[in-house]
Amino acid sequence: MKVIFTQDVKGKGKKGEVKDVPVGYANNFLLKKNYAVEATPGNLKQLEKKNEAAEAERQQEIEDAKKLKETLSHIEVEVSAKTGDAGKLFGSVSTKQIAQALQQQHDIKIDKRKMDLPNGIHALGYTNVPVKLDKEVEGTIRVHTVEQ
Repeated sequence: MKVIFTQDVKGKGKKGEVKDVPVGYANNFLLKKNYAVEATPGNLKQLEKKNEAAEAERQQEIEDAKKLKETLSHIEVEVSAKTGDAGKLFGSVSTKQIAQALQQQHDIKIDKRKMDLPNGIHALGYTNVPVKLDKEVEGTIRVHTVEQ
């Protein structure tokens, strides 16, 4: 019996998959517990429409990420930090500080976990911080660290 899984079932199938399963297993377990629906032509057409809508939404997300990447390439974020005598920073500038400054100065909200800056910024001046905007799109934020 062909079924369309509505939820992930360990060892059998993932949500949205169409598979052949034994009739007894389908009737007594999958259909009864709403883990799957029978793969009728109507249900298959509905699944196809859902997949098309999900693909269109995914393409829109990629387009939005590319626009944000273009915007980020033209702006600069200024972050002030306390410094010592020789111009060295006390501590470092973290991704949290960069995300807050970006929100305040340019009204762009980016999650600090998407920024790839493992050790922070330890010196004054300009630094390019890579940002993972999407699985396929990566941008860069230009950060200017100034003395407070």
